Amino acid sequence: MYPAVILAGLAAGFINTLAGSGSLITLSLMAFLGIPLDIANGSNRVGVLFQNLTGINSFQQKGLIDWRGSLMLAAPAMIGSFIGARIAADLNEDVLSIVLGVIMVVMLVVILVNPKRWLEGTLEQFDGRPSVIQLGAFFLIGIYGGFIQAGVGIFLLAGLVLSAGYNLVRANAVKLVINMLFTIVALAVFVMNDQVDWTIGILLAIGNAAGAWIAARMAMERGAEFVRYVLIAVVVVSAVRFLGIGSWVMSLFS
Repeated sequence: MYPAVILAGLAAGFINTLAGSGSLITLSLMAFLGIPLDIANGSNRVGVLFQNLTGINSFQQKGLIDWRGSLMLAAPAMIGSFIGARIAADLNEDVLSIVLGVIMVVMLVVILVNPKRWLEGTLEQFDGRPSVIQLGAFFLIGIYGGFIQAGVGIFLLAGLVLSAGYNLVRANAVKLVINMLFTIVALAVFVMNDQVDWTIGILLAIGNAAGAWIAARMAMERGAEFVRYVLIAVVVVSAVRFLGIGSWVMSLFS
């Protein structure tokens, strides 16, 4: 099954770099392989880390990363990530899935109703200091990212576009830096708790990095409109997954 792990990582790296929720693929595969959720959750961070490093390198070559803004917004997210990783085993997954599904539906409406807000962001460099609301938002995103990772990219994009004012391409670049930094924090917690399968993690890293490399180049070549379509598709699939709609539909035909 090792080739399947690499392919899952490639798909996840591609989706995560353009939008988010790619970890649903890798976590689902690891569950199928019989890997305990806590080990799968920790091992997944190895792939995510290398995915972010690869994507950052690609965007940096085009000068699309606002390092100052990335670091300021990453600070509260890193604190939140530590907390989220520590409480990962205590949260009720069923309740969390329902909440996330509802959020995805709301986000889909926002994306469809006001597309210009996502496509025409003007911010290139973050000026001044983050507001209290921005700090709080990225702190909460960090908690969720530290907890389970899947879907955090979509929340980061929403914060960077709707709150900070970046367009989707530049927001994707900044997102990778923030995600990389709080992933390091979360991964450290999982390593300390012996919750990382390094063989699986390295295989995921190979796939995730390749997927991120492809996605970053497509984002820069095709622009924000292309990224928006990918984001819409991912949000729809995520909403279906989190709300259990797919399982409900399948039960009707069984």
